[in-house]
Amino acid sequence: MSAWLGLPDLASRRLGGGVVGTNDELFAAADNLVTAEPPGFTPRTFGPKGQVYDGWESRRRRSPGDDWAIVRLGAAGVVHGLVVDTSFFTGNFPPEASVYGCRLDGHPSLDALLAASWEPLLPRSPLAGDTANAFSVPSSAGLVTHVKLVIHPDGGVARLRVHGAVVPDPLRFPDGWLDLAAAEHGGQVVGCSDLFYGAPGQLIEPGLARTMGEGWETRRRRDDGNDWVVVRLAAPGRIRLAELDTTHFKGNAPGAASLSGVDEREADPADAAAWRDLLPRTDLRPDTRHRFELRTDPVTHVRLDIHPDGGMARLRLHGHLDDGVLDTLRAAWRPRAGGGGN
Repeated sequence: MSAWLGLPDLASRRLGGGVVGTNDELFAAADNLVTAEPPGFTPRTFGPKGQVYDGWESRRRRSPGDDWAIVRLGAAGVVHGLVVDTSFFTGNFPPEASVYGCRLDGHPSLDALLAASWEPLLPRSPLAGDTANAFSVPSSAGLVTHVKLVIHPDGGVARLRVHGAVVPDPLRFPDGWLDLAAAEHGGQVVGCSDLFYGAPGQLIEPGLARTMGEGWETRRRRDDGNDWVVVRLAAPGRIRLAELDTTHFKGNAPGAASLSGVDEREADPADAAAWRDLLPRTDLRPDTRHRFELRTDPVTHVRLDIHPDGGMARLRLHGHLDDGVLDTLRAAWRPRAGGGGN
C-alpha cells in the first residue's frame, strides 16, 4: 500500500472541493467525482438517460477529442498520489486518463482556469475498469489549487481522489489564529488505538457532525485500558481553546478525556516520557460540545485519551501559530506556478 494513500483527499467535498467545469456530463454528473463516500451501484436502475451511475459519465464520442472535468481542491497542497476510480464502470470506462494541476489564487472563473498553464501530474496512462486505479505523483509538481482530469476519449469515472499534503493558505488566518487540528488546514490523524465503528480522521473534518456515524467511535473495552488518538497539527502552535464534542453520542460517550502534547522539534513523539499534560483527565457529558481554555507551550502533536472508550464527534484545537510559522507559510504561497500545460 502506498504511503500517500494515508494523506488527505484534497479534492473531497468534505474539505470543500468541487467540480467547477466539464465539457460533457450527459449520463452522470461530474460533481460525483468529489463525493467523499465510496461509490455505489444499484443494477437495473434506469432514468431518462439510461442506467443511473454514481460517478461522472460522458456520452459516446463520435468526433475527435477528449472529455475533461476541472476540480477546485478543498484544500490546496502538494499532490503525492491520485486515484482514478472506475468502480462499476465496466463496458463504459475510459481506456486512458491524464491529470493536470495548476495554481490560481482567489476564486478564478472557469474562463480563467481554461486559459491557465496546467502542469502534468499524471501523464496519459491506461485505466482498468471497475478498479481504483492508483498513481504516484512526484512532489516536484509544487503547490496546486485546481486539477483537471482528462479522459481519453470518453466514458465514466466514479471518483477522483487527490491525496497530498495540505499547505495552509495564510490569507485564511492573517493573525495566526486557527484550528490547529483541522484537516482543511493540514492537521492529520497519525495514530489511534481503535477505529471499529468510525474513522478517527472524521474528528478533524470541517463542520459539525450530522450523525453519530460522522465521528470516531471505538468498540466496548473489556480490559483496564483506554482508547486514544494522536493528531499531528497543521503547524506548530500554542493551543488556547480545546473543544471536545460528543454530539450524538448519548449512551456511548466517553466518561472522561485528557489531552497531552509534544513538540517534535524538541523531542521524539515516540518517546512516551516526552509528552506533557495539556488538559488533565476531565469528566465528559453525553451529546455535548465541551470547551476548555488552555495555555500551552508550542506543540506539534496532540494526543486525545478517552476513558475508557466510546465516541467523539469532533476535536477542535484553536490557537496561535508559533513564532515564525506564519512567515514560512506566506513564503510557501509567494511563488507562482508556471510552465507548460495542456
